[in-house]
Amino acid sequence: MEDREQMIECKKNSRVQIGIIPGHYATNHSHVNYYVDMTSVKTGLKMARETAKELAADFNSMPVDTIICLEGTEIIGAFLAEQLGSNGVNNGADISLVTPEMNANNQMIFRDNIQKKIWGKQVLLLIASASTGKSINRAVDCLQYYNGKLIGVGAIFSAVESINGIQVKAVFHGDDLPHYETCKASECPMCRDGRKVDALVNSYGYSKL
Repeated sequence: MEDREQMIECKKNSRVQIGIIPGHYATNHSHVNYYVDMTSVKTGLKMARETAKELAADFNSMPVDTIICLEGTEIIGAFLAEQLGSNGVNNGADISLVTPEMNANNQMIFRDNIQKKIWGKQVLLLIASASTGKSINRAVDCLQYYNGKLIGVGAIFSAVESINGIQVKAVFHGDDLPHYETCKASECPMCRDGRKVDALVNSYGYSKL
């Protein structure tokens, strides 16, 4: 499968790249026709730093107290906090980075010692990929419970421009991927055509079937 991977460069910064592999993939929420490989962006020091620079340009005018990092974006989040903490309205401010815990019901929770970083704070949500928006909605519900104030959503890749009125700022968009499609499993045209699923996909990567 890897030999079909194509590299896509960020239009604003050629040093930021993601891989795309065409196929039939099943996520927790949908079926998609591309696996978007963000391994280098999420794990590589240089590329994570460049990705953070691109995201910081969209949030420099917003005061940020805390960045919630989802789907393995902690390294990018650290560079983003550094960028925001030294520029714009956040100049000189300390910014916390936290990652929620998932309970048995797949709900996001924060332990008592972390809640003070959320309660009443200006919160920026950082996510790897937004294809259907369900992960963002789950995070929004979590923030409402802990009284956090969501001021923006940043993503490496997003197929949607907004979720329930919340604008998603992304480094890569749906038009960067030719013919990218996402749909419910029950409505998947590849399934109707009898095409087998190539791999199961989640925020950690993919597992071939």
